[in-house]
Amino acid sequence: MNKRLSLVLLLIVATALLAGCTEFNEPIYDNSKGFWNEYIVWPLVSSITFFKGILGTYGLGIIAVTIIIRLVLLPLMIKQTKSSKNMQEVQPEMAKLKEKYSSKDAVTQQKFQQEMMALYKEKGINPVAGCLPVFIQMPILIGFYHAISRMNNTPEINLGDFIGFALAEPSIILAVLAGLMQLIVLRTGPAMDNPQMKLMMYIMPFMIMGFGIVLPAALTLYWVIGNIISILQNLFIYKPWNKPKTAPVKTGGPKK
Repeated sequence: MNKRLSLVLLLIVATALLAGCTEFNEPIYDNSKGFWNEYIVWPLVSSITFFKGILGTYGLGIIAVTIIIRLVLLPLMIKQTKSSKNMQEVQPEMAKLKEKYSSKDAVTQQKFQQEMMALYKEKGINPVAGCLPVFIQMPILIGFYHAISRMNNTPEINLGDFIGFALAEPSIILAVLAGLMQLIVLRTGPAMDNPQMKLMMYIMPFMIMGFGIVLPAALTLYWVIGNIISILQNLFIYKPWNKPKTAPVKTGGPKK
């Protein structure tokens, strides 16, 4: 069931990306046709422009829209953080299940899966909760890229500068800042307690930096502000300073 949902969400994201990838170098207006333009790109462009009119710069407009998007996604992000925290708390019980069903035959593994799902249900853990915010944010992130690119190709729009950064051009400084912020997000969240996620903790910041070096600074600014919000979220919800010190889980049998 979870695999099917993930596949459906992945197809939705891929469809959204393909729907707009042929037009990212074209101007964007309120009469631009197509689902992607009418419901993703233009609403983002008009929102950024609206807040630019109020706050004075496109940079502040991007920050305002980023904060609004993250506030809308906050319930999902909170659920994701709590689910990840609960996943870490049941790791000792998961280790016992893995030891109990260590055989790799199909029947044993089926029993392991059944007991694992029963444990998740008992503890109120939804494995999909960790992936859902990522899938939801992907169309928004892609939409931001298209919005910024098409605003930059619209003669009537001049993105201008923000605190010394040309928003239409890549910025190495912002890219490095976004990567460092991503590292702090991961270090203050559940990834520190998960050996499998620790690898991601060291790869993700470099990926963000790599993208930021070639993408417009306006998009990197979205990452920076989003990561600042994620750090605050982790500090208030996950509370890494209150993390209990747990002894390593032993999965081997008793010594003879």
